[in-house]
Amino acid sequence: MRIRDLPHPDPGVPDVRTGGRFLLWLCRRQLGGQAKGLFWGLVHMSAVAAFPLPVGLAVQAAVDRDGSRLALAGGLLALLGVLVALGDIMLHRAAVTNWIVTVARMQQLLARKTTELGGAMTRRVAAGEVAAVSTGDLERIGWFVEVLSRFCAAAVTTVGVCLALVVYQPELGLVVALGVPALALAALPLLPAATRRADDQREKAGRATELASDTVAGLRVLRGIGGEELFLGRYRSASQEVRSAAVRSARMWSLISAVQVLLPGVLLIAVVWYGVGLARDGRIAVGELVTIYSAVAFLLYPLRHFEEISMSYSFSRPAAARTARVLALSRPLDGRLTAPEPPSGDLHDPVSGLTAAAGRLTAVVCGDPDAAGRLAERLGGHPPHRDEGEDGGDGAEPGRKSAGRPLSVVLGGTPLDDIPRDTARTAVLVQDKDPVLLSGTLADLLDVPASGRVTTAEALAAAECRDVLASLAQASADDSGDPMRTHVTERGRSLSGGQRQRLALARSLVTDPQVLVLDEPTSAVDSHTEARIADGLRKIRAGRTTLVLTSSPLVLDRADQVVFLQDGKVTGAATHRELLRTQPGYRAVVTREPDRPDHHEETA
Repeated sequence: MRIRDLPHPDPGVPDVRTGGRFLLWLCRRQLGGQAKGLFWGLVHMSAVAAFPLPVGLAVQAAVDRDGSRLALAGGLLALLGVLVALGDIMLHRAAVTNWIVTVARMQQLLARKTTELGGAMTRRVAAGEVAAVSTGDLERIGWFVEVLSRFCAAAVTTVGVCLALVVYQPELGLVVALGVPALALAALPLLPAATRRADDQREKAGRATELASDTVAGLRVLRGIGGEELFLGRYRSASQEVRSAAVRSARMWSLISAVQVLLPGVLLIAVVWYGVGLARDGRIAVGELVTIYSAVAFLLYPLRHFEEISMSYSFSRPAAARTARVLALSRPLDGRLTAPEPPSGDLHDPVSGLTAAAGRLTAVVCGDPDAAGRLAERLGGHPPHRDEGEDGGDGAEPGRKSAGRPLSVVLGGTPLDDIPRDTARTAVLVQDKDPVLLSGTLADLLDVPASGRVTTAEALAAAECRDVLASLAQASADDSGDPMRTHVTERGRSLSGGQRQRLALARSLVTDPQVLVLDEPTSAVDSHTEARIADGLRKIRAGRTTLVLTSSPLVLDRADQVVFLQDGKVTGAATHRELLRTQPGYRAVVTREPDRPDHHEETA
């Protein structure tokens, strides 16, 4: 896999049973890249390891005043220099490619999991945890995959140099062959403590990130109640804990680095001291001593890769475990059906007791906007996690809660959790109160999977997009004046809030699902346009199930049935006018008037 081929056509199905298995799966998926990295690593390090031989040859040639051997040594040094440069460049290229390709694969896996779970993800795992996994943990895992091929090349080269020294000069070579493994393993007793400190630092950083996110999200409320300083103090305390944990972790890793420098230095001194004694006795030549000294000095280079692989594995193993936990999240699989055809019939929410009759336009009024948002998520097939403590509502049998399983919305007697995700989303489409418009032409925006029953022109007309089309035609980049070819900026920033809302509604109408759930689809348009949209919606969705979360009287008056929810439960279901007469709480929400008994007859 090359960088230009990203993103991956299919990131694959990861092994998320444990963090170690996930790391192994990633490395297996990158075997070709690892093989390239190993090859170029061997070229680079073997060339570096071979430098002591021509250096020793040159020194001995100078002592013997042999010009031909000195020229030969110079030629070998030049050739090795070229190989070192070429190997280093290609090794770096292969290692960075491995890092980028692996991180891209994990990003695609996380994006796929986020799409699968939707809003339910942050109820299954903290938002700060998701952010930490998506940033720091991916980099740590990518670092391990990157360094793996370099470490393997260093290990092979180290073994080769030790064996060559034993053959070249058995007495000194044996000392080196016994000392190098001890140096490579010297830091292992310190790794568990270093890993624990690194994990502690990461956990504290995740909590600080989550605290900061929550503070920013609730900043307006905090300012209103004067709680800014309280939360600022909490964040200061959390950030200081992160700093202290980082210092403790750095101290341990600095100790490991010191050990990796001190012990090889001791070995080098021992080899020189012993070699000088052998040279004095005439048992080895000066050139041989220089060759052995240079070879031992070279071994300090691959030993640094032993330290790096230890550090990267210590960081990546817990990071892989956290990533695997996130990727292992799934919607309930109990009794999942394999039938590709979605069910049809009434849509029932057992938590609130809401039932939207098939083929009718149902409006829902919630006194709490947050409750309306949670209802929309449930209707879209994202049931609340059991830790949220929501009960079973009316205890409807089809959506009953099994052990450890949250309640599911029921469509035509079948829980949405019991049908495949793609089938469920084909059956029920939810448009939230802040829909996203991607950048591209208007034709691209409306090019969505659809039943074919509703044309683009019909959807735009029902959503009252005439003025939107006119403004887009004027902004057309070519002379055709075709609004469908006009570019819409990212998130529709070139449009007003009402125009964005109507285009999003048109996109939902083109899709033409069995069940369409709209959360405040007309909150940003004027009353005249809102009335026409309500009429167009009723007409174009005839025979389809449509559920609108709204408190607009203009929309409510055109619904076949209006359901009123208080404290997340259904307290009334009738027409708009009947609820105005019989439900004081409903009247207070819809008319924005205080709930006073003396207003009952006037409003009715």
